[in-house]
Amino acid sequence: MGSLSYELTLAGIAVGSAAALTGIGLIVTYRATGVLNLAQGAVAMVTAYAMRQFAVVWHWPLAVAAAVSLLVVAPVLGLLTDLAVFRPLARSRDLGTAGPAPTLVASLGVFVLLVGGATLLWGTGAQADAPDLLPADPWVQLGTAVLLAAAVGAVTRWTRFGRELRAVVDNRRLAVLGGVDADRVASAGWAFGAFTAGLTGVLLAPYVRLDPYGLPLLVMEVMAVAVAAGMRSLPVAVGVALGIGVAQSQLTQVHPEGWTAPLLQAVGANLFVVALLIAALAVPGIGGAVGQGGPEDTGGGGPFRRAPVARLTGRHATTAWLVCGVLLLLPLGFAGRDLQTAMQVPGLAVVLLSLVVVTGTGGQISLGQAAYAGLGALFTALLAAGRFPGLPLLPELPALAVAVLLVAPLGLLTGWPAIRRRGLALALVTLAIGVAVSRFVFAQPYATAGLSLGRPAGFSSDRAYYLLELVLLGGALAAVAALRRGRAGRALAAMRDHEPGAAAAGVPVPELKLAAFVAGAALAALGGGMLGMGAEAFDPASYDPVRSLLWFAAVVVLGADSLLGAMAAAVLLVGLDAGARGGVAAAAVGLLAVLLVRFPDGLPGAVRSTAARLFHGRGPAVLTPLGERVAARLRAAAPVPATPTAGAGAGRPRPRGPRPWSDGSLLPHRPGPEEPGPPPGPAPGTGSGTGPGITPRRPRSGTTAGPRPGRLTARGIRVTYGGFTALDGVDLTVAPGRVTALIGPNGAGKSTLFHCLCGTLRPQSGLVLLDGRDITRRPGHTRTRLGVARTFQQLAVFPALTVLENVRIGAEQGRVRDPAAVEPALRLLGLDGPVRDRPAAGLSTGTLRRVELARALAGGPRTLLLDEPAAGLDTAEVAALARVLRALAADGTALLIVEHDLDLVGGLADTVYAMAAGRIVAAGPAARVLAEAAP
Repeated sequence: MGSLSYELTLAGIAVGSAAALTGIGLIVTYRATGVLNLAQGAVAMVTAYAMRQFAVVWHWPLAVAAAVSLLVVAPVLGLLTDLAVFRPLARSRDLGTAGPAPTLVASLGVFVLLVGGATLLWGTGAQADAPDLLPADPWVQLGTAVLLAAAVGAVTRWTRFGRELRAVVDNRRLAVLGGVDADRVASAGWAFGAFTAGLTGVLLAPYVRLDPYGLPLLVMEVMAVAVAAGMRSLPVAVGVALGIGVAQSQLTQVHPEGWTAPLLQAVGANLFVVALLIAALAVPGIGGAVGQGGPEDTGGGGPFRRAPVARLTGRHATTAWLVCGVLLLLPLGFAGRDLQTAMQVPGLAVVLLSLVVVTGTGGQISLGQAAYAGLGALFTALLAAGRFPGLPLLPELPALAVAVLLVAPLGLLTGWPAIRRRGLALALVTLAIGVAVSRFVFAQPYATAGLSLGRPAGFSSDRAYYLLELVLLGGALAAVAALRRGRAGRALAAMRDHEPGAAAAGVPVPELKLAAFVAGAALAALGGGMLGMGAEAFDPASYDPVRSLLWFAAVVVLGADSLLGAMAAAVLLVGLDAGARGGVAAAAVGLLAVLLVRFPDGLPGAVRSTAARLFHGRGPAVLTPLGERVAARLRAAAPVPATPTAGAGAGRPRPRGPRPWSDGSLLPHRPGPEEPGPPPGPAPGTGSGTGPGITPRRPRSGTTAGPRPGRLTARGIRVTYGGFTALDGVDLTVAPGRVTALIGPNGAGKSTLFHCLCGTLRPQSGLVLLDGRDITRRPGHTRTRLGVARTFQQLAVFPALTVLENVRIGAEQGRVRDPAAVEPALRLLGLDGPVRDRPAAGLSTGTLRRVELARALAGGPRTLLLDEPAAGLDTAEVAALARVLRALAADGTALLIVEHDLDLVGGLADTVYAMAAGRIVAAGPAARVLAEAAP
């Protein structure tokens, strides 16, 4: 036994050494570029294939084949990936125009492209004759990994390149300003990462059957060692890799008994998968930071938000769907293999619709949908065979329905981690769950042995079954379309576009994420069951984790937020691989995903923009020379507009578009026949307040009809970050019917206190009370529904939605859920003109400020918290804003503004709190506090 343990230890060291190489390459690439290279496994596979081609097929000497493969092929792949894909993305990030989602899609695009290309070149069959690069002695392989890690550590610590690398990692923009060639550093990182990936591939290829799908997936599994090391520590990565490799080998000696034996054996044989799942769940920050530097991400936008482009509407949309319907009906005239191929399209389209819900509408990354599709097929087969524990034998169609109901709750497996994770952190979790389901369920005989799957009674023929599929597809399309058009769809789109903004509008973000993943799992299960019944068998290879990556990339490329995009993706994936050698679809999707770097709106964006120009005549008109002369004469003959009245905003260019709010004639609540009207006040620009154009404060009576709801109180709020105290026992009261202002220099703690009041940050001690009720532990969306609304310093609008839909979100999710509140809010802020139907993307800052405020008011708040509401507004807009806020206070709303414009504060606020160093240093009437704060 001792001898066997020693041999197993050596085998584990060999596997762990190869895994360590993968970890080293991933960490170096990540530290040099900030990219978690999901294509590492594909690079390893292509390099291994290249070496086999040189050494086995072309009979090159092994040393020459290894040198060309590792020193030319692999580094060139890395450099091409950098130059063609990730360098443009890095520059976009420097300009603030790209987030983590394009990087993820590009990385998956490279993965899929290389897998598809390898399939085209070398076929799908596995090769068992890959040459051995190093001796079978595991100590040689271990020494290679350790020496490589030591060399990287030495270069990073003691060389100029290492210092530049650390500078780029810490702050790329600052490093560039300091003279560091960040592109050179990134290229070196990509070349070295590709070299280590290639070395991993050629070391693993002799021990596994070399094929375009198996080896890349194996390398993706062992990326657990890099994730466990926090993508930083090389020694930790090497240690974790060796530990898992040895443990996995030793567990082969364990032979458990009982009904759990097969599962325990599967766990022992797939420890890297278990480690990937644990690491992905335990290290949520890897690649997941969408915004930086605060308790909330206000950077604007979920991972798959795009600026909306022109869409086909009306008869053009109807025409497109009619064409789609005709194309789907055409296969009814097919027979034989052609019809059997076409039968895959409806089932796959339903699976891809699940990604439209989760990713396109909800903005969540899901790389494990193939697992839910496979579970739908497996559960349908088990129910139809009477082998599902605790349930009787069912006919095929009821079995499919029950399978959907059983799989839907399993969507919580990916939905629950999504509550706290975004970006690549969520991608890793969903990928790990998909791989785990594949390894522990689909690949195990105890779950799938001897299974067969028939078709429902009356639909046994191909043509009849295809008709049934069309009916199910139509139902799925109708359900998703209804979801997207309704209140839930708008809430999902808001969450996708700006998650903190959605929560501030009252959207229950955690519950909505869970619901999106549950609905996505149900749709994927339905599509998977349809595919299984169409093939009349459960084939685990049809639901391989690599399929998830391919499906995800195809949907994103062809329109993640489009039903027609999902249909087109299904046709593309089935049609290309059916009509040509395998791998064409993967190569095409990968190429399109890579092109997303150059064309951010992708193929559907380009098509919709072109169609809009063709159908609607959009685009700049070009006049002939004669037309230019006529236009010039007409302009010269046009009457000169009257000069505007002097006052606020005189001499400034007036923003375009209707601005009826700026004349002060619209109030938040128009009195009824028996209600007193608002007290008269001077027009904007004629007030006597300290700020230009600010309406003076009105005197208040000393009596009221009773306590007004909306009083927000902070008591003893304390917040610390490490050893730094951001807030030190802060007390503050926001009273109903009054405007309270919070002022202070940068770093005083204003934003931290604001976040505590809004619910985006929980203090270490102290209380936040609303009308005496403790809401300290209540999240932001709950506070909104209790009547505490807010706006953001950085705009928190939903760019893909129109102005009307933005405001409707507030009316549907706020304290008072009244659709009738939309129109008054639009009128109040001057948004009831043509601008109401325009997408928020591309509107001016002043207009977007009004949109955000209108959304907050539509929910009927009692307390309104405004974070620098005048930022980006001109003088006239500031005056109009002040009049609206004063009217809101007069109507009983409690207002808190955090503002640097002391003129605005002096002319608007009743009470001012001044902060410095995390404390309130002065509080009282505005005139006194501002006088004390004056230099």
